[in-house]
This record gives sequence, C-alpha cells and structure tokens, in this order.
Amino acid sequence: MNLIFALLAFIIGMATTVQGGVNSQLRVAIGNPFLAAIVSFSGGLTVLVLSFVLFNTYPLPSVETLRQVSWWKFIGGAFGSLYVLSVIFIVRDLGPANMLALAVAGQLIAAIVIDHYGWLGFSVQTVSPLRLLGVAFLVVGVYLILKN
Repeated sequence: MNLIFALLAFIIGMATTVQGGVNSQLRVAIGNPFLAAIVSFSGGLTVLVLSFVLFNTYPLPSVETLRQVSWWKFIGGAFGSLYVLSVIFIVRDLGPANMLALAVAGQLIAAIVIDHYGWLGFSVQTVSPLRLLGVAFLVVGVYLILKN
C-alpha cells in the first residue's frame, strides 16, 4: 500500500467530517438545506474547474467517445450530491461521530461486496475470513459508538 495515498485518504476522511459540520452550519445560517447543498457543490465545482484549468494534462475526450460511455457512468456526482444533502439533513440529529460511523460502515460493507464480485471494473478480491472478521469488528465498533 502506498503510504502517501493512505495518508491522503485518512486526511480526506477528516475533511469529510469537517465538511458535514460546515454544511450543517450553512443550513442553519441560511435556513434551507437544499440551498446549502447547492452552495457546497458550487464551491466544489469552482475548485474542480480551477484545478482543471491550472493542472490538467490529460486530453479531452471526443464527442464520439462520450457518446459511447454507458449512461450510468455519468451518475457518480448524483451519489455525491445525495451524500452531501443527506449529511446536511441528518448530522445535527445524529451527531458527526454517529453519522460517520454509520456512513463508513455502509461504505466498507459495500466496498467488500464490490471487491468480492469485481463490480464496477475492480479486480476481484474474494472475501476472506480476515475481511469478515474486520466487518464484524466494524459492526461492533459502530454499535459501541452509537451506544454512547
């Protein structure tokens, strides 16, 4: 495992927690969870466009290439927007630790299933007893976090 990528993933996880709190506070400040999500994604879009303009070295795909891409490969952003909107709605009620414990549990369980079957173009990584034990520990960990 690349240590730099692992550290970056860890930092991004921390940033996601802060993002939920910031977006929740924006919801309170403006009184509209949908507008808070739009503002959040507008800020994200701005960063992405600037990054693209300043740093992109990849060629642009042709219109024909884009036409050949399956429709479902374009909906990743919809999942992201549903995540952000859901966090804006629920983080104040559940609290960040409870909300993220449940979200991470859902992410890891989905990831293990995706790995096991090699869905979405990933290489197959068969579920092993150690991975199942990890899931069991995860479920126990989520229970302990929620129990507080």
